[in-house]
Amino acid sequence: MKVRIKFAKYGTMKFIGHLDMMRFFQKAVRRAEIDVKYSEGFSPHQIMSFAAPLGVGIESRGEYMDLEVLSMSSEEDMKDALNRVMVNGVEVLSVSVLPDQAKNAMASVAAASYRLQMKEGDFPIDGLAEKLQQFYAQEHIPFTKETKKSVIELDLKQGIYEISAEKDNAIHMLVNASSSGNIKPTVVFEKFCDFAGCEIPASAIQVTRLETYRDLAGAAAEHRFVPLGETG
Repeated sequence: MKVRIKFAKYGTMKFIGHLDMMRFFQKAVRRAEIDVKYSEGFSPHQIMSFAAPLGVGIESRGEYMDLEVLSMSSEEDMKDALNRVMVNGVEVLSVSVLPDQAKNAMASVAAASYRLQMKEGDFPIDGLAEKLQQFYAQEHIPFTKETKKSVIELDLKQGIYEISAEKDNAIHMLVNASSSGNIKPTVVFEKFCDFAGCEIPASAIQVTRLETYRDLAGAAAEHRFVPLGETG
């Protein structure tokens, strides 16, 4: 059977890259004595896949990975077994058995929500909420993306589903996180700073991924997103 594991990553562990997190969980699964399924062939490996890779330095309360197991006693027992072998900065929040027809975590990702706040103090931007509204009200938000092979002109507005100021002077945003249209929250913030006329280095901002979402039957245009952990 396949299970979906939701976990949080924070503190010093936010500096651990995606490949090292994969290796960490492979070892954790063995130490927790999970009856995991291995691939066949000369170099068998655990059948495991992660949803949307998290950038280095970003914390998260909504990371997901799928794992194939041969047997398990209960979802809660697996959660407890994994948490017993976790390190400070990684916590398993839930374990859910996936329906047979469910797509894997990576293929299911449609959007992600983020919280941005200053590491020290508040954003030095007068009228933050109003300026965020004005920024989002633009018909187009042009962005030039440079790759190794080409330069691509994009419209960020198409991938920003929500952006607003929270009461504690943080910025909340919901953006496209699919493989075909992934938008980095730091890029959105940089474009907002250009619009608002502020100079805030990325190193002064703490970004936290709050949740990762899938869409319902392709209803992304209607913002009908549900967390990846809701497997029904």
